[in-house]
Amino acid sequence: MTDLSNQKRIASKVLGCGVHKVWLDPDASEEIAVAITREDIRGLVATGVVKAEPVKGVSRGRARARDEKRKYGHRKGHGSRKGTKGARNPSKEQWMKKIRALRRRLKELRADGSLDKSTYCKIYRKAKGGEYRSVAHLNAHLKSDKLIKSEE
Repeated sequence: MTDLSNQKRIASKVLGCGVHKVWLDPDASEEIAVAITREDIRGLVATGVVKAEPVKGVSRGRARARDEKRKYGHRKGHGSRKGTKGARNPSKEQWMKKIRALRRRLKELRADGSLDKSTYCKIYRKAKGGEYRSVAHLNAHLKSDKLIKSEE
């Protein structure tokens, strides 16, 4: 068998890949052995006798399967955790999520006329002070104190 290392080296330069990624057709080894210039190699690349093997990537299949399980709350036990409770679900983010939901609800009620401006301002300040645990708690408080107009 002829030594085609020189042709492989030239092909790697022409194809712009590593020497180990160059594929030479074993049936056309005589034809490849004759090719000694870059132009000859380009001709062989055009005919498909010399090719660059595709780059192998890292499969995301297993990662997708794991993420799918984690969506259901699986694989999140004590043994899988690295950060503290506060690092995994920061209290500031919890607060931001809660206060935005409360303020959104208050704006809805003000917009549809269920809350008048003065009541809105009082409840807004109470929400800012951390009086309400959730939107449901806010709604229950408004209903029990009869602060909502339209639901009478």
